[in-house]
Amino acid sequence: MTDPAAPSDITYSGYLALDDLLAAQHPLSDQHDEMLFVIIHQTKELWLKQILHEVALAQALVRAGDLVPAYKSLARVSRIQAVMTMSWDILATMTPADYLRFRGELGTSSGFQSDQFRRFEYMLGLKDRRFLRFHEHRPQAHAALQAALAAPSLYDDALSQLAAAGLPVPAEVLNRDVSQPYEASEAVEAAWLEVYRDTARWWPLYQLAEKLVDLDDALLTWRHKHVVTVERIIGRRPGTGGTAGVAYLAETLQRRCFPELWSLRGKL
Repeated sequence: MTDPAAPSDITYSGYLALDDLLAAQHPLSDQHDEMLFVIIHQTKELWLKQILHEVALAQALVRAGDLVPAYKSLARVSRIQAVMTMSWDILATMTPADYLRFRGELGTSSGFQSDQFRRFEYMLGLKDRRFLRFHEHRPQAHAALQAALAAPSLYDDALSQLAAAGLPVPAEVLNRDVSQPYEASEAVEAAWLEVYRDTARWWPLYQLAEKLVDLDDALLTWRHKHVVTVERIIGRRPGTGGTAGVAYLAETLQRRCFPELWSLRGKL
């Protein structure tokens, strides 16, 4: 049923700005598969925009101590991550010969340079200021990335709630320089272990922890599928933008946003 209060001049294409959206693909070659390459990556950036939107809300709720309402946004991020991971299967329909016909047009551009993906990493706690230099030519993106680097991560917020609930989180963890990479703490692991050993008592924190693991799990799954897809298409040759290609991507599989939530499982 049409809402009588809705503006009568709003159309589907107008509301979604489809003319602008569908005019944003500009392949640089006449090769058929380049359009797929462009659309896959543009779609990922749109999903990343939504992910950042959801994580920002989740952080605000967690900081306010409203853990249960934050679960919805965190669950939504996990679902989006799953869709992004599945999109690698579409890209994998492009053969090495298909890709090599237009790869030279990419120049030094690389997904390595995605400021939204780096912001997502920063917001989860994977802080690395070396990525800032790739965005100095885009002041707005650089400022947003710098702000995310300087701000507490979602994990910092979760640890603050752990402490607020009376669990023993060390002061040096709570008061650390949040722009620096997080280092795993045995004391933090012990605090989370209390939560996992008495889930009924600490149910909101337990559920928050599991939602965080969902995010980390989905990110690792995405990274793994990325590695496999890139190796399938370009093998072990260097990536565009000066990266080491598959070797660099494989190294990222060792990263954990919430390390104690993984390590505690062997001690339950």
